[in-house]
Amino acid sequence: MILSGRGWRAIAATAMCSVLCGATVLYASSAAQEQDRGGDHDRGGDRDHGDRDDHGRARVVTYHNDARRTGWNRHEHILSPHTVNQTSFGWLKSVVLADPEDQVDAEPLLVDDVEIDHHRHDVVYVVTENDTVYAIDAESGAVLKSRHLGTPVPRPLNCENNGNVVGINGTPTIDVATRTLYLIAYRMSGSSPVHELHALDLSTLNDKPHSPIQVTATNTLKNGSSYGFDSSVQRQRPALLQANGNIYAGFGSFCDFKAAQSRGWVLGWRQATLKALVHSELPDKVLAPSSTFDCYHHSPWTSNHPCYLSSIWMSGFGLASDEKGHIYLTTGNTTPGIYDSTWNLAESVIKLSAQLDKVDDFFTPADENGLDGGDTDFGSGGALVLPDQPGPMPHLVVAAGKEGNLFIMNRDTGKMGGFNSPNKSLSVPVDECWCGPSYFEGHDGAGRVVSSGGNQVRVWKVNTAASPALSQEGAAAIDAGQDGGFLTSVSSNGTHNDSAIIWAVSHAIGNDSHLQLYAFDAKAAAGALPALWAGEAGSWPNNGGNANIVPMVANGRVYVASYRELQIFGLLDHEHPHGHPEEHRAHPPAPAASLIPASGPLYWGTIRKVEERRVELELRNGSRLTVDVSKVVPSASSDTGAVGHTLAVSGTMGADKVFVANGLWRIKRHNPWGPDREH
Repeated sequence: MILSGRGWRAIAATAMCSVLCGATVLYASSAAQEQDRGGDHDRGGDRDHGDRDDHGRARVVTYHNDARRTGWNRHEHILSPHTVNQTSFGWLKSVVLADPEDQVDAEPLLVDDVEIDHHRHDVVYVVTENDTVYAIDAESGAVLKSRHLGTPVPRPLNCENNGNVVGINGTPTIDVATRTLYLIAYRMSGSSPVHELHALDLSTLNDKPHSPIQVTATNTLKNGSSYGFDSSVQRQRPALLQANGNIYAGFGSFCDFKAAQSRGWVLGWRQATLKALVHSELPDKVLAPSSTFDCYHHSPWTSNHPCYLSSIWMSGFGLASDEKGHIYLTTGNTTPGIYDSTWNLAESVIKLSAQLDKVDDFFTPADENGLDGGDTDFGSGGALVLPDQPGPMPHLVVAAGKEGNLFIMNRDTGKMGGFNSPNKSLSVPVDECWCGPSYFEGHDGAGRVVSSGGNQVRVWKVNTAASPALSQEGAAAIDAGQDGGFLTSVSSNGTHNDSAIIWAVSHAIGNDSHLQLYAFDAKAAAGALPALWAGEAGSWPNNGGNANIVPMVANGRVYVASYRELQIFGLLDHEHPHGHPEEHRAHPPAPAASLIPASGPLYWGTIRKVEERRVELELRNGSRLTVDVSKVVPSASSDTGAVGHTLAVSGTMGADKVFVANGLWRIKRHNPWGPDREH
């Protein structure tokens, strides 16, 4: 079991962002300067990121509300189980995100009292896969500023686990003291993809001094050779973390493609200067022997096909930090049999030092090899650092992945568990989880963890004297779609009795691209979480990738960003008597699976065999179809899917009865098949 310390407020930064004659100047805080001199100030993930202003209004300036990633807004005085219902709560406004590629994978952020063009606003910041940043008035929904940061990368490595382009994928973070928004944009520089770290002024969206910088890094592998960061094979999906005077980012792969080149990374930069930290973390430093296992198909390959990975992706969940500045993350799959607790920490929860110069501790489930073989990544879910708990183990961290076990660990250094056997006694079942947990405290002062898995949201009461330290209090279901699990948020008026609400957004379901926002009473009744409200909340046509949307809740409003729009919900008034967003849409929702062609030969089937560049599909009538995928896959990888998974292919039938594909799409388990077409 692992535990974390209670939050503490960091030394107030003396740095201020000055705007003189239109030029914005970024200064370092005294704490950050002290740390550059080797001091130990400005540490930790429990540092107050400014979660409310002087008038008690909430701010949301980092993913899931704080660096622990609790997802808990404890300063919500308007929305409660008594005011949120199908009559009094609903849709208020839709905000158009203008470009056709403006899909939003990141959580919206909110800062109060920002001066833009000589007027002060509470501002919601939204970033998109089109590499566009929007500053939106939190009340009216008016777009105050927008800035396009470059040409996003079109479907990197032909990976379909996203929209048509990848731009700003990970949620940014905001420093209130210096009025700075930090983000990483993925864009084309000539013919090459690059990652760029930006520090943007909140008022103008202009870059501050030292910004942007191109992301580069090198690390040393087990054999002493140098390994360089390659933007063409690395995806920056996890939310950025601000802690220790630094900005941290995690990187994974695109669809497990280019697995012989792509590895997980954690990189960091000094917040004040954007200077890269001396050290970085590469969870996988091995050079594997000859391997005939393909990490994407999860089946044998006929030639040497090394797979490194141990990616950091976490369904977009953020790197987390505790009160002492340690960094927490989870990792995904690698080649079965090459896990190494020193050199390749795949399928693990990892605790890093603030300077990224060492692994302080880790936990790896005992069935790590099976997780690798079945692509059941532990790293599909993020790690949540709990505030201090009463009892014998005050410092905890929880995490769950595709296998569906929520582990609760003692995060004190030396007590996380290492490579653990047996391990299931340290977990509770939650079902498959492409997700991340939340946390809140009830009126009794006891901590609660909110998990998701499959189509279920569950509330677990924390008791560190028990084993496991989680006991289920209640559960509820949402509409299931795409992969299992989803992301939640919690709002409450402190720990006042009956004030906590759990918010969730469903994935798109099959060919229906619509998303649903749900609100549940966090106080269980007879083992159930009472439903308060549900309604349409946007659309997600590019459903080859999960809609890992986090509802952002602040000051009586709920903000949901999705495909080309931001939806705003709240208490209804005479101007919004119905609250049905489908009647007031910013634009019609796009149809799901929009990448699949509307005409020409098309087949849907289940993968039964993979050989070189050919895939054998079992069609719905039981017959087998051999598909040549050589025209549409990247070199040394494929765009098909694991044996047993489903696939749609378009193309032409050859004279040898081999179907030559010119397009193919993995179909997630809840997506109904479309019709086959022979012509």
